[in-house]
Amino acid sequence: MHSKPIKFIGIGLITGLVNGLFGSGGGTLVVPALVFLLGIEDYKAHATAISIILPLSIISSFIYLKNNIIRLDISLIIVLGGIIGSIIGAKFLNKVPIPILRKIFGSIIIYTAIRMIII
Repeated sequence: MHSKPIKFIGIGLITGLVNGLFGSGGGTLVVPALVFLLGIEDYKAHATAISIILPLSIISSFIYLKNNIIRLDISLIIVLGGIIGSIIGAKFLNKVPIPILRKIFGSIIIYTAIRMIII
């Protein structure tokens, strides 16, 4: 077996685990894995990450719903804004230069990590 399918499965396994535990945080792992481990272009990595996270989020959401863990009143309202933001983000993704895209993505991850450690 070639090493790429093993890498694909490994990335998927770790992403699924993180998605299930932390609620769709797997994208923060998928993008760097696709770029640095598999050599996929940044724009394609970000777009591919979305398609990977979607089925994982659906499965996790189903389990969370079954266990009555989701606050539907909050999530449905936020989804409305998220849909608009997703449309805008998807249209602008390939217009942002890769160095700036990496800095924005990395900064958001670092900021989030610091907030989670401090709070």
